[in-house]
Amino acid sequence: MIATRWWSHVNAVNAPPQMRAWLTEPGSLTARLMEHSRQFRVRRIRQGRGLVMPDEQEILRLPRRVQVQQRNVVLACDGRPVVFAHTSVPLNATASDWPLFGSLGERSLGSTLFGDPLVQRGQLEFARLRTDHPMRLRLVEALGPQAAPVLFARRCLYHRRRGSLLVSEIFLPAVLDLALQPNAA
Repeated sequence: MIATRWWSHVNAVNAPPQMRAWLTEPGSLTARLMEHSRQFRVRRIRQGRGLVMPDEQEILRLPRRVQVQQRNVVLACDGRPVVFAHTSVPLNATASDWPLFGSLGERSLGSTLFGDPLVQRGQLEFARLRTDHPMRLRLVEALGPQAAPVLFARRCLYHRRRGSLLVSEIFLPAVLDLALQPNAA
């Protein structure tokens, strides 16, 4: 497997202009998706312990590949999957660091992150995910094979109290259809 390089500037991934606008969204992705659809839904695929991905270990400051709490969800607008999101939380994070993480269910993590004044958002990083990236393989398990040979992704490290939480999002090609049709409702 070829290591994925995460970049601090979106220009490094050579995304088309419409995709770049989604990748660089400075606010809540959940809020933006809701603005561009009549029906927004979070579908939880999996939540529980799992081995941290190789490209997550360094940013989470873990000494080696260890178990973390993980959550995989699909964000859908008007019944179409548009984003696959993966979250990793080190096991040393406490319930007071991330009090709602374990009980989110089908609710959006983004709405809790952006509504909490204790949460500090780090810098966005961007990547082009090839077919062999572990997160992309989880996407295939959830939604089946994706036709695009390269999918664009972003990730961001959040801090609350002493805990860290890493959110990674893969943007599916269907997200580009939303940019053309803002919600008129």
